Amino acid sequence: MGTIDTSQFRKGLKIEMESVPWEIVDFQHVKPGKGTAFVTTRIKNLIRGNTIDKTFRSGDVVGEADCEEVQCDYLYSDGSNWHFMNKESYEQFEIAADSVGEARYFLIDNSSCSVLMHNNKPIQIYPPNFVVMRLTDCDPAVQGNTATGATKVVTTETGYKVAVPLFITITDKLKIDTRDGRFIERAGK
Repeated sequence: MGTIDTSQFRKGLKIEMESVPWEIVDFQHVKPGKGTAFVTTRIKNLIRGNTIDKTFRSGDVVGEADCEEVQCDYLYSDGSNWHFMNKESYEQFEIAADSVGEARYFLIDNSSCSVLMHNNKPIQIYPPNFVVMRLTDCDPAVQGNTATGATKVVTTETGYKVAVPLFITITDKLKIDTRDGRFIERAGK
């Protein structure tokens, strides 16, 4: 594990404080007219998910987190655990269902994803930026009164609820942006 000076801070950098990995979400170097310079940061705890604001003095040194992003296949869920396979080593591992978080809505059996490992333990799952999913619940398509961008809520095969235009039917597949959960387009039938 290396060390990082505050002058090397950037968004997305993973640091370690008190044996906990953090990701820098935002930062700003501040040089006041009087006194020493400092760096204000907003950092996210990669294990718990909470975000805090922390100030470092200019020149402070922090540890670099031993984090690695690994390409994996999501295999299946047995209810209490989610099972994954590392694409390079073919090693299989599981993550407790309560640790999967919002990613559970965007993982389909045998789909690809990235898993963030800290000290060889999985701590966070990143689904692909876009996924195509089938619908399990959808009100019938409605004709007329669509002068404005009217929408309805549908349910995908993973249980995710998303607002879509009124013309979407139960036989359609949807392309969804996993970063913000928005409907992008119809991806076929």
